[in-house]
Amino acid sequence: MTNTCETIQRTLVLLKPDAVNRGLVGEILHRFERVGMKIVGLKMVWPTEETALKHYTEDLAIRRGEHVRKLMVEMLVSGPIVAIALEGIEAIELVRKMVGGTEPKAAAPGTIRGDYAHVSFKHADARQVGVLNLIHASSNEDDARQELEVWFDASELLEFDPHYVKQTIV
Repeated sequence: MTNTCETIQRTLVLLKPDAVNRGLVGEILHRFERVGMKIVGLKMVWPTEETALKHYTEDLAIRRGEHVRKLMVEMLVSGPIVAIALEGIEAIELVRKMVGGTEPKAAAPGTIRGDYAHVSFKHADARQVGVLNLIHASSNEDDARQELEVWFDASELLEFDPHYVKQTIV
């Protein structure tokens, strides 16, 4: 990121296959725009296993177990996703707050997961599947930087002032 103000951050959001399949992309994007987040990158892709493994790093396997990592990768490659690069004031913390807790059943009402999902870890474990929790959001600055590099080439991330609109007189 070229922005020199340390409170302006970029972060990654992935709308997972369950969000895409349920037609929630526009509603979720609208929520980020409503609070003033600037979309600086946006694309729809069907992730490969290689890309999903770069996203869900070996660090995840160390923290949560290789079995959990495998389930998360399987879920991510199961359909198209929407990758979003957002920019804003303390964007990482704000986006995480808006997304809500990882387990949808426990996510607070008013959050994206709290409003649009209800799956529990217990249910996902019983079915041996990754938790369908709609969305991924980077957890800190290092993760945001690394994850943005996985999903976007530098040329796909835009720099622009949303307050400046060039008007042409016909």
